[in-house]
This record gives sequence, structure tokens and C-alpha cells, in this order.
Amino acid sequence: MLGGAPDIDVVAEAADGAQAQTLAARHLPDIVLMDIRMAGMDGLTATEILRGAQRPPEVLMLTTFHADALVLRALRAGAAGYLLKDTPPQDIVAAVRRVVAGEPVLSPSVTRQLIARATDGRNERDARAAHARQRLALLAEREREVAVAVGRGRSNGEIAGELHMALPTVKTHVSRILAKLELNNRVQIAIVVHEAGLGE
Repeated sequence: MLGGAPDIDVVAEAADGAQAQTLAARHLPDIVLMDIRMAGMDGLTATEILRGAQRPPEVLMLTTFHADALVLRALRAGAAGYLLKDTPPQDIVAAVRRVVAGEPVLSPSVTRQLIARATDGRNERDARAAHARQRLALLAEREREVAVAVGRGRSNGEIAGELHMALPTVKTHVSRILAKLELNNRVQIAIVVHEAGLGE
């Protein structure tokens, strides 16, 4: 499926999370397609390790499991996308391109689950919201504005236009947000913003 795409090179295939870690260190791929359930090291643990590397690849989860707890764990581990294996092949190839370009990708059914989860468990949601607001309070005002824009799905170019900033300035703010909040990618920024109730 991926071999037929002229702009995508498959540099390695791993049987489990531990092998994925070894091969990623050797080949330094731009993106890793990761399953959740594997023998030995599972995909969630492997994702955390890969995203903590000095030159981390993006990780796109491709799995049959769509329990909302697994989705959230994968996103919090640093995955930039979560697709189910019944996703049409051309959509998987498109998702690889989008993730490498810095766009988060979720299967429609996964998106529905996350929305449903957001509407359940008021006490738990309130506690998460309070914690998320405390984390955003660590940011300078301009950084917070950029974080909210990321949470609304805006690209760096769109943020630059909306907030009247130069593109390099937006990139600098995004880097500072990731560092201050100890996050790996834009998806995790968006999660914090949405948990704080600021992403609508």
C-alpha cells in the first residue's frame, strides 16, 4: 500500500515495539505506523519511547482497537494520529502525508468517541479542566493565544494571519509552549486546550 506511493519510502518493518525502537534509532524515519497490541513491548510504550528520542519520529497509530481510553493514552503518549485498520488504503496514505506535514489525524469513529467522552463524567471533566487551566497559566499571554489557536486546529500560517505575527515567531511560540508544558506535539497542545475548555 505504502510502496505504491512515489513520495513515501518504507525503510523498515518491526515485529514489536522493542524492534521498532531499534530500527527507528538506526533509520531515523519521519513517521512510524504503530499498532497498539503486539507481543513484547506494546505500541503505547513504544510510542512514549520513540517520542522521547532526541530526533523523534511522528507516530500514527493504526489499530483495530478504538476504546476511548486507548485513544487518549496514545495521544498523551505523543501519537499525532489514530486510525482504525478498516480505514481505506488511500486514506491511510493521505494520513501519513498529513501527519508528516504536522496535521493531527483521527478516524471519524474515534473523533465521535472523544466527543462523547467529553460530554460524560462532569466531575472528572471539571478536575481535568482545572488542571489544564493551571498548565496554560504557565504560558505568557501571546503563547496562550497561540496555544488556543493550535487547539482550534489552525496551521502556523493561519495563526500568523489571525494573530498578526511573522511565521517564524509563531514557530518559536509553539516550541516554547511544547517546552513549558513538557509536551511532544501539537496534538497534545490541543488536548490541554480542549480540556481547559478553550478549544471550541
